[in-house]
Amino acid sequence: MSYVLPDGTTPVSYAYPPPDGHPWESARFEDVPMHIADARRAAGLPSLHECGFALFDAPSAVRDFEDPAELRARYEPELVELALAATQGRAAWVFDHLVRKRDPAQPTLSFGRTVRGSAPTANGRVHNDYTEASGQRRLRLVLADEALAGAVARYCIVNVWRPLAHPVLDAPLAVCDARSVTPGDAVVGEVRYPRRRGEIYLYRHAARHRWYYYPGMRPHETLVFKQYDSAEGVARYTPHAAFELPDIPPGTPPRQSIEARILVVMEWRQP
Repeated sequence: MSYVLPDGTTPVSYAYPPPDGHPWESARFEDVPMHIADARRAAGLPSLHECGFALFDAPSAVRDFEDPAELRARYEPELVELALAATQGRAAWVFDHLVRKRDPAQPTLSFGRTVRGSAPTANGRVHNDYTEASGQRRLRLVLADEALAGAVARYCIVNVWRPLAHPVLDAPLAVCDARSVTPGDAVVGEVRYPRRRGEIYLYRHAARHRWYYYPGMRPHETLVFKQYDSAEGVARYTPHAAFELPDIPPGTPPRQSIEARILVVMEWRQP
């Protein structure tokens, strides 16, 4: 697993070709051998609010996951239904989705960006998509109505990750049990886009981290994992990353996947 090596500065990653003289990633990373357990064989089914992730059988009616119109018309309603069922939430909004196509020419353990115009590849850095600050900002970005946002008592942000085209053997996604992570493991990082800047958590290595993955995930399966929760006492962040599965058969097709982010209102304030 590819963990950050903090140096006292804020790590910066670019989601577009960086300006001349700037690297794609400013931080240094260490690749640490970690045990990644088969979540399908875990004792007791993982719980989204307890350990941060759960697997769902969720076939989709979408035929073309790269057609924006079809995603809006078919996939987003499916995602809302799944997110509400997974979280037991009250209302949900899909605000982002991204198709990734693993580039065999690029190392798996990287940030997952290559060149302009190509699809993002697998992201092999151990990270979480939101921090405490950016998780709070996202509420008001999604619920642009200030009164509506102010009526939210608790909310969470989940990622719904689905394989495309074939079972995943190449560069599968690993998730870290939120109960094995402490706040001190997180390092605030910055992601620069052409017209905005985002904030994520990268993670320093800790031997106590407990990693899992679901072998051979198929397109009818989705991995739902927590990216932010405004409540304490539950899984709030789920570090995750692609990793290199050893001994995959020759000719295994590169991983293709789609990920979506959904804001879920868990509780409304009493009027």
